[in-house]
Amino acid sequence: MRRRLRVAATQVVLLLVWLLPLGAQQLLDRIVARVNGVAITLTDVKAAMALGIVAVPDSVAIEQLIDRQLVLNEVARFVPPEPAAAAVAVEAGSLMTRAGATLPEVMADTGIDEPRIREIARENLRIQAYLNQRFGVNVQLTEEEVAQYYRIHPEEFTRAGTLMPFTEAEPLARERASAERRAVTVAQWMRDLRGRAEISLPASREVGKF
Repeated sequence: MRRRLRVAATQVVLLLVWLLPLGAQQLLDRIVARVNGVAITLTDVKAAMALGIVAVPDSVAIEQLIDRQLVLNEVARFVPPEPAAAAVAVEAGSLMTRAGATLPEVMADTGIDEPRIREIARENLRIQAYLNQRFGVNVQLTEEEVAQYYRIHPEEFTRAGTLMPFTEAEPLARERASAERRAVTVAQWMRDLRGRAEISLPASREVGKF
């Protein structure tokens, strides 16, 4: 009987020792959202904010990471062309530049390393390629639609207090009207993706409270 108790006690101790690192990891990598079963963690949020992938505050960052994961799911389904290694290197350099002097601290705090930053850069380029492939780079507009944008946004075409004539502003107005129309289309598509997705969030949405 005593031998059995000793064995049982040893097993309990071993189980607790095995579980302790898991508990510590959960504190460091708390799940803040799940998107179709894919976990988004606290360290994901911190790293993404530091690299300029998402905006602050924390609640906005989480929403943007949810959207990013939804788009990555679509990218995995339709597989746009693989970005060139040189383009990935440039994008990775841009991400690290955004982090600036805080990069070493961010890497130590979140566990993110240069290979993961390169993978994030690759994801960025694949997302952009997919969106361009699906929605086009420029949306075709009629002359009236361009003129309407010019009339509605005069502040964008005012230089030194003088409104540019439409004939001069037309190329810029077309570019910005096209970008606005594309953004509206992509936003509606994102709402549709969210409507079909399984998204779960904890009760608290502030990173500091996870």
